[in-house]
Formats: sequence, structure tokens, C-alpha cells
Amino acid sequence: MNRKMNLIPVLLLSALSLSALEAVKVTRFRHAGPFAVNPPVLADSLDVNGKPFEARHLLKATLPFGRTLANAAVLDADTTTGAITFAAPREGYALHLLAFFLNSDRYVKGRLEVSGPGAFEVFVDGKPVEATSELALEPRRYQVVVKYLAAKRDTCPPSLKATFKSEAAAKVVASPDPERRYTLLDILEGKDFQGVSLSPDGKYALVKYVNRFPEGKRETYGQLMDAATGRVLSQDAGFLATARWMPESDRLYYTRAGLEGTELVTVDPATGRQTVLAPDLPEGRFVFTPDESALLYTVEEEGPKEGTELIRVVEPADRIPGFRDRSLIWRYDLRTGLYERLTFGHTGTYIQDISADSRYLLFSTADRVYTSLPHSRNSLYRLDLQTLSVDTIWEKAPYINQAAFSPDGKRLLVAGAGDAFDGIGRNLKPGQISNSYDGQLFLYDLASREASPLTKEFDPNVIDAVWHRLDGQIYILCEDEDYQRIYTCDPASGKIRPIAAPEDIILSYALADNAPLLFYYGQSASNASRLYAHDLKGGKSRLVYDLSRDKLKDVVLGEVHDWSFRSDDGTTIQGRYYLPPHFDPEKKYPMIVYYYGGTSPTNRALEARYSMHMYAALGYVVYTLNPSGTTGFGQEFAARHVNAWGQQTADEIIQGTRLFCREHPFVNEKKIGCIGASYGGFMTQYLQTRTDLFAAAVSHAGISALSSYWGEGYWGYGYCSVANAGTYPWNAPEFFTRQSPLFNADKINTPLLLLHGNADTNVPIGESIQMFAALKILGKTVEFVQVDGENHGIAGYRKRIGWQNTIYAWFAKWLRDEPEWWEALYPERTL
Repeated sequence: MNRKMNLIPVLLLSALSLSALEAVKVTRFRHAGPFAVNPPVLADSLDVNGKPFEARHLLKATLPFGRTLANAAVLDADTTTGAITFAAPREGYALHLLAFFLNSDRYVKGRLEVSGPGAFEVFVDGKPVEATSELALEPRRYQVVVKYLAAKRDTCPPSLKATFKSEAAAKVVASPDPERRYTLLDILEGKDFQGVSLSPDGKYALVKYVNRFPEGKRETYGQLMDAATGRVLSQDAGFLATARWMPESDRLYYTRAGLEGTELVTVDPATGRQTVLAPDLPEGRFVFTPDESALLYTVEEEGPKEGTELIRVVEPADRIPGFRDRSLIWRYDLRTGLYERLTFGHTGTYIQDISADSRYLLFSTADRVYTSLPHSRNSLYRLDLQTLSVDTIWEKAPYINQAAFSPDGKRLLVAGAGDAFDGIGRNLKPGQISNSYDGQLFLYDLASREASPLTKEFDPNVIDAVWHRLDGQIYILCEDEDYQRIYTCDPASGKIRPIAAPEDIILSYALADNAPLLFYYGQSASNASRLYAHDLKGGKSRLVYDLSRDKLKDVVLGEVHDWSFRSDDGTTIQGRYYLPPHFDPEKKYPMIVYYYGGTSPTNRALEARYSMHMYAALGYVVYTLNPSGTTGFGQEFAARHVNAWGQQTADEIIQGTRLFCREHPFVNEKKIGCIGASYGGFMTQYLQTRTDLFAAAVSHAGISALSSYWGEGYWGYGYCSVANAGTYPWNAPEFFTRQSPLFNADKINTPLLLLHGNADTNVPIGESIQMFAALKILGKTVEFVQVDGENHGIAGYRKRIGWQNTIYAWFAKWLRDEPEWWEALYPERTL
């Protein structure tokens, strides 16, 4: 039997833009319902507090907003009344969800007012709010959900109105469209890859993930996959989160607490069967020998302590926590349970590699030498694990970092700087000093004790390399300009070729020891990470899991374009720019310029600490460049970093910014900001002593005085051994004053924001303190914000949000003439 349905006009909303002095009516809504709810069985007429049941209590029944609204219908409001109508329940009660999104183009305070005669609850971003609530909207998307209780007995059409009223001239839009801006929360929260590895036979992949939750909570877990199909065989937040592959037997292993102590457990990926390999394992970090007969442990031994009130510092590095501790090597025999020390002494020893036949251990030691460059020397030894006889490969060699055996054990693959092995890897112009942060590879013949350069003519900066035992090729992960790519090198011919990959930045990769298979994941300028399988024989990549699709759901990003220019000396300076979403070329936009230059490139990863898309989402054009001194562009280019400290680099940033504005009329030349951190923070300060081009500047953890920085931090002298090799305050005092922003503070006219973690051990906070004091004495416009308890990078969840909002608010004030956000965060005080 058909019954007449009551149509209930429910929601009338508007958002005020006082610049137009008119209410903006919400004309479209996302609607889900009805969902029948039933009154509870009344065991008593009153509850424990002596109150009777009321129908409005049915609003406490919950519905998951995300799932419920995922397939919601969009309802259009009546064009005259602004109301929407929907069916009342035929019997009893029903819940309806009505939702829309609020987007503001700027920070704005206002009042959300929801009124009506019926029973309802209001939620903003999933959190309950009062029907009338004071809200502060940041320039991002907010979801407003009204949970409405409808009843059969409703006799008069209830009306529900909502408005957002603001005194600011903000453009607030209410819409059912879930489109949203890219924000910091897209980096701080959600799922990310944390590692990938392959079974030796290439049949299985172990992929590790981290789930990041609001307020900084996190959970790690692992997935075991069929490598050929990508099918997930099992998922676990327990042993799979820490498991690793055995070197030969295609089994996983992990450790757990057992009845006799720590147990070493192996897992068959095909059956899931677990076997205890060793019941009473020593504590510590270990690696398997390739034949799986023993474990080699790295054991930390605690060094001598000083007093608690008067603390003697023996040498500069003695200030670093744990410096006096030493790393020693032990061996645990899995057949007998024998646990024995392999190295002893005052000097720490470090495992470099184990030969494929498990016969030899390659280990190193390091010595500090403060009186000459570099300040460290490395020694390398080959230990016969059968006889414990030691062969010295080299002693106290400079500029060498790591070494590994070739598959046949006859040669070594050595990583270091171009200056290693008496400079055989240098590729510089006359008079240049090598930038030792630019990584090179060498081959070392153990029989002849001769080294040869492998990457001397290869411009990318080597990050990591693996000599694959199956095909004999060397796989190199490197910075290749602003990309991060994998190359293969044939050690016989020296030819280096790229592996074709669809991502700009390869973040991690894994090879199967006994199969022609490579797994990797990476991201690009406009997408988050994706996982791929690559056939080494066929040369093609196959997408296994598109994590980006989930992370960027509903996110709209602006376009990214490459843009380079030729500097005054003829050098091509590579860069790119990011446009705001829904870019209009007829408009004028403020611009932010980002740089680093000390000395890693600003790469194309989306999820960077200073993600360009976050700033573009707020309506800025963002220009970034990789000026002289950056690694990944060749040794000669990287060497320009040495003894420069702004020379040439600053000129290129200024020239590039001016040329960019000249070629792109959509930039408002009077509203350009700049930002950098660490060396980039130094560059921010130094730029303001050279130009008035910028309307606002941000320096995070910036160096203001080379004369203080070089000896202050835990490793300031170490960094300066590269950045100003051989140049010290006592032999070049003019250089230290000429290139230091502090000694030129009177030339700064740009409003400058100084940000600094007050526990920074890399660039101590004194660098910002002294610049702040100088600019205050000079009567300049400057703000100084310390982040309590944070080191060189801001890691705390809430602190990172506050730190980022401080940057946003500073640029909004000076580049958009919108001081409200800054004033809300930092109201004017008279002390």
C-alpha cells in the first residue's frame, strides 16, 4: 500500500562575504539517508540520573561520516527559499546526514550559526561544535556535517539555517565539491612506504609501511607479496614489520622474546611455518654471513664518563652524546652457540661487507685529524673469519667512506670523494677545490692494490651502490640534477646507463640476489609514492601499488613547469616553478622563491619539508632553483660551493628571480618572498644584504656569522672543512666578515622572520639570536620565533604545524596584505 510521504525542508545555509555585504547561499548539499533508528527498550522509565528518555537522544546513534557520505547524493536547494526537502520516515525515526565544505581563501575568524526547531547536531571536521560557534578558518577545506533526526510525527516542515559570518574581506565558499588544497597534513598523516626487500629467488616481496595518525601517533606493519602478481599474501603489524630476508634460503627471519631469552625465528613465506633457529640469542644488532652459519654483531661499548658539574671536553667532537662509546664486532656461531669477540681496542670498528663465500670480513676504523683536511681518516682491513688473520688494505686514507666486495671477492667497490686515492677521481677546473659531498665510485684491485675511478666523467652525485652478484652490474642510486635515479654500470667497460623509471625521485630500491628483478618506490613533483617491479632483462617497470591515488584523493594541484636561465658567466641554472590550482594567467600573483645550495639539490619530490605545492595551494607562484655549488650537476658545478658562502650563488638567485618575473607577467614583482633553511637560511639573510628585491624573507636555522658557526655546532667545523676548506677566521678574517650577514646587518631592509629550534645542535640558536639583536638595534623589521625543544628540523607534530603556520602567516602579512593570521598567532605585546 502506498502512503503519502511527508517532504521536510531541512537545510538553509549561507556564508557571508562582507566585502560584498551579501550572504552566499548554499545551493547544493551532499545527502545520505534515511537511516532508521529505534527507541531503546525501556527497562525503567528513568535513567540512572533520574531523567526520562527523549527522542532527541536518538541523535547519539553514530554513523561513520566518511563511509556514509562516500556515495551521497547531491541535492539542489529550492532557488527561492534555499531549502532542500527529503522524505520523512514512514514509521518511527530516521537519521539524515547533510554535508558541505567550507573553503576560505585566507585565514579568517567568523561565526558559524545553525538554527532550527528540530533535533540536530553539528560537526566541523568530525568534531562536535555548538549550534553557534566561533571558528577560525585557515585557508584549507573544512567539512560541515549536520546530523538531523526526522520523525514520522513531524507535522510542520522544520527549517534549518546556517551562516558563516566574518568581518574580514575573505572569500568563503560553501560547496558539496570535496576538492581540497594540498596541506602539511598530507605529509604528516596517512600511509607511507617504509622499505622494500626481495627474497633471494625473487618470488616474494616484503613491503613495509607506516601509518601516521593525528597528533603524531604511528604504527608500522609489513605486507608479504607475490612479486610476480603483487598479490598480498599476508599482512602483519608484528613480525612482518621487523622481518628481513635470509641471505640464501628464501626465508624471513625476526627476533622475539622466548622462554630462554631472545629467539631467532625463521619463517617460510610459502607455508607460514615458523622455526626457532637459535633459542638464546645475544642482544644487539647483527647481520647474517652469506652461508647463514653465523651472525656478526655490532656491539656498543660505553666509554669513560666525566663529572656531572665540571665536564672536561677532550676534543671538539667530545661534545656529541655517545662520542666516547665504541663499536666493536662479535661473532655468534649458530651451530655451536659460541659468542666471541672479533675486534678489540680503543678505536671503534665497523662492518663494511662480508665476502660472498663468507670467508672474509671487511671492516674499517676511523681516526680524527684536526690539524689537516679532511678531519678524518679511514683504515680498511680484511679479516679471515677462519684463521682470524688480518690483511691491511689501507691505513688512514682520506676522503674514503665505504667499501664492499665484488661478487668474486677479488675487487672492492669504494665510495668516496673525488679527492680519494690521491685525487684520481677529480674532474675540476684548474684552481678549484673539490666539494667532498659530491660522491664518487672507484674500483680497487686487491691483488695489485691499485684503484681506478669509475664515475669521474659521470655528473650525478652517487648516494648508494650495489654490486649485483647475478649479472655482475653495479646499480647506482644518485642525485641526477633535481631527479633521483638508478643507473647501472658495467665494471668491465665502465659504461653507465639509466634504468627507465616513471618517477622523478626513487626513494628506495631492492634487488633479488638470484633473479633479474628490481623493486623500487618513488614519487614525482605532483604525486606521492608508488611501488614498482622492474624486469632487469626486459627493461620495463610494472606498477604494483599506487599509494598516491589514496593519499591525494580529492586534492587539486597546480601545474609544475621547468624553467632554466643562463647566468652572466654562461652557466645554465636549472629550476622549475609551481602554479596555484585553477591558475588564471590574467591575474597577478605573489611569488615565493625557495633555494638551498648547501649543497644538495632541491629535488622534485612532492613530500618535501618545504613542499612547493603547499605554498602554491595558498595562491602563490613558487619558483625554485639549483644554483652553483649544488651536487648532482657534476664535480665542477659542485666545487663552486667551496669557499663561496653566497658568492655567485646569491647573484644567480637574484638574476633568476628578476628574469623569471620579466618572462612571466602573472607575477607581482612587488610581492616576492624568499625562504631557506640551514645553509638556505644563511642564504636568506645574505640575500637581504645584497638586494631589496624581496618583500618578505624567512630564515629557518640560518647561519648569520661564519666566524661563530664554524666552531659552535656539533659538526660546524666538519661542514666548514668542505664549505670553506682551509679558510679560517685567523687566516682570512676579511672573508668571514664580508660573507657573514651579521657583519652586513645594516644593509637589510626586508621584513625578516627568524625561526629556530632552541635545541639545534647543528646550527646553534645563537646564530638567530645575534641577528635578531642586531636588527632590533638597527630598528629594522624583524621577528624571532623559537621552537622549544626542537633540533635542526622541526619534528614534533603540533610544533611542526605551528611552525608551518607561522611561515604561512608571515607571507600572508607581507605578500598578500593579510595580517590577520599573524596577529592571531602573535598579537602585539608591550613588555
